[in-house]
Amino acid sequence: MAKHPQLKRLFNRKYDGIVEAVHLTSAGKIEWVRAYERRGPTWSDHVLLDRKTLIKRLKSGKRFFTGKRIENMASEFVVSEAIKLVKSSKGEVIVTNGIEANKDYLANTPLI
Repeated sequence: MAKHPQLKRLFNRKYDGIVEAVHLTSAGKIEWVRAYERRGPTWSDHVLLDRKTLIKRLKSGKRFFTGKRIENMASEFVVSEAIKLVKSSKGEVIVTNGIEANKDYLANTPLI
């Protein structure tokens, strides 16, 4: 088992991407996110995904979570919440699991 205490949460989770930070427009919509994407058995360097690309990935069945990379631990992350695409009265919004909102909201994710 992992010796790092935060790694216990990571085992048995399957995900395709980790969103580390988010940039919002003045209207509160996600403009882009800084993320890491799974590339087979390893992970990409950080990438910038615009809102349209993130929505496309979520609709295709990719599983994204909020979190951050553990320093000096290569492909290990502290994972927080699942990211979901939901319909609201104002259209599609991107939120973390369990949040009901009328605009994009990724809980506990730093804003850039």
